[in-house]
Amino acid sequence: MRQHTLDAGGAPVPFGAATADALRRAVATRPRRWLVATTLLLGLLAAVATTAAPPEDITFSTVSDLVQSLMSVTVPFLGVLLAHDLRRSPRPARPGPTLLAAVLLAAAVGVFGILVSGAAIALAPSGTATTPWQHAATIAVGGVLVQIVAQLVGTGLGLLLRSTLVACLATIVLPLGLWALLGAVDALSPAQAFTPYATVRNLLSGEMNVAKWAQWLAVLLIWGVGLNALGVAWHTRRQPGDGARPEATRRDSAPAT
Repeated sequence: MRQHTLDAGGAPVPFGAATADALRRAVATRPRRWLVATTLLLGLLAAVATTAAPPEDITFSTVSDLVQSLMSVTVPFLGVLLAHDLRRSPRPARPGPTLLAAVLLAAAVGVFGILVSGAAIALAPSGTATTPWQHAATIAVGGVLVQIVAQLVGTGLGLLLRSTLVACLATIVLPLGLWALLGAVDALSPAQAFTPYATVRNLLSGEMNVAKWAQWLAVLLIWGVGLNALGVAWHTRRQPGDGARPEATRRDSAPAT
């Protein structure tokens, strides 16, 4: 097994152990546990809220759209926090385990969204839409993919931006702002298809085709892989060879001086 990080004694830590450690850090503090709980609660409340809609409009697509969309707002915040753990690490810390942990957490949130959406349909009153489960498999997969892309946007911006608050706000403002800006200019409106918000609408509608899957893949490469690649490159450039952060090194040398 490849070795990626160092423990307190300088011994290499296996990739799997480092990933498990990142998963523990995701819920290690009360604010982080509250963030996870709030995210899940948003999905649950969204599923309950859909019961107020006319029964004929209640489908797995409409419920999942609201549930997964609301949860995808706060999911990237956890990615920002995990990425900032890397920035604060006093020892060499490879981003791979943290990114994998972030993706696993996002996938778990997506699965939770599938379950509560399915429960909302199953418990809905009689007289619902004639085909409430249409495209259910595609929508279920899409819900997980929505959360993964949202989380990768969070980790990427968390690696690039020093301020936690600014990075969290950027996970909302940057994708939605770019989507709105591109839509305001006729010549640029086709580029809207390559923003996360546009692919969310496609995935959660369930009406996917080859072109829409290609658009989602492009979004994953740009907003997921590309953004994190930039963040990892920036993180690696900042990190000295001995693993000590430059600012930490300056602070540590002050008393000796």
